[in-house]
Amino acid sequence: MRPQCRARRIALAALAACGCGLAHAQAPAGRVPTVEELANDNKLFLSLAIKTFKWEEPAEPAHIVGPIWFVGTKGLGAFLFTTPAGHILMNTGMPSSGPMILESVRKLGFKPADIKLMINGHAHIDHAGAFAYVKQQTGASLAVMQQDVAAMESGDRSDFKYGADFGYPGVKVDRILRNGDTIRMGDVLLTAYYTPGHTRGATTWVANVVADGRAYVVAFPDGAGFNPGYRIAQDPSYPGIEDDYRNTLHFLEMLKPDIWLAQHNEYYDLEGKRARAQSAGVKAWIDPEGYRRFIAGKRRAFEDEIDREHGVPVRAH
Repeated sequence: MRPQCRARRIALAALAACGCGLAHAQAPAGRVPTVEELANDNKLFLSLAIKTFKWEEPAEPAHIVGPIWFVGTKGLGAFLFTTPAGHILMNTGMPSSGPMILESVRKLGFKPADIKLMINGHAHIDHAGAFAYVKQQTGASLAVMQQDVAAMESGDRSDFKYGADFGYPGVKVDRILRNGDTIRMGDVLLTAYYTPGHTRGATTWVANVVADGRAYVVAFPDGAGFNPGYRIAQDPSYPGIEDDYRNTLHFLEMLKPDIWLAQHNEYYDLEGKRARAQSAGVKAWIDPEGYRRFIAGKRRAFEDEIDREHGVPVRAH
């Protein structure tokens, strides 16, 4: 393989590992950026991801299963859990996404004022950027895993990789969560699991819901992706990051959800499943095999990154 082709493959593999497979993204010179360029230029990385994956473009909301609705943007997953006692909002996307999300809630026939609680997967700008806006508009409280509280309240301006480059309006956390804590509202039960790595407080949520007389386990995996410039084994980005990733991957491998959703819509094929759901209903969303493939891919990317950092040649997969 020619050196430049190999460099391109490594760059795209690195982006795929973090869920940002920018295969069509272009660096300023009109070419695919290298891993080094993306690792060393946070703003280039963010701008390419926003454009390529349409993070800031509105999307039509959709029903998924039971009380769970998609209310995110074309590229980013935000989800509404509706109950007679009030609603729960998971994630908010970029800072510009707040009005889009609340408009999606209205389109579905729900009132933003009925959002009583907000929760997140992790504290990066593309998932937490609009919590301050939504809180100001609705008065909803915010529950966050302990290790991500400081990031949320500061607008993530001391992130171990991005510093203030990915800053957003900070928001007060009202409830501090710890591993295994549960949230119950109406007939919705959510459990927060501490799955660090991608951020220090990344959180995997598992929902237990009932629809049409059947119980479903719905997982929102988080924490296993890493971005260009993350250091895991050599000169680690933060102390203990390798162990965090290993523990997170082990936990995610043990989960056996019926349905899985995520912060990035390409992870779980939102568009494909939504199209199939028009005729198949909830069956279109049931995807345990897809979940296993997704987590296996995260494991492979992690082990490849460890090999790379130790100077071991990474085989093509």
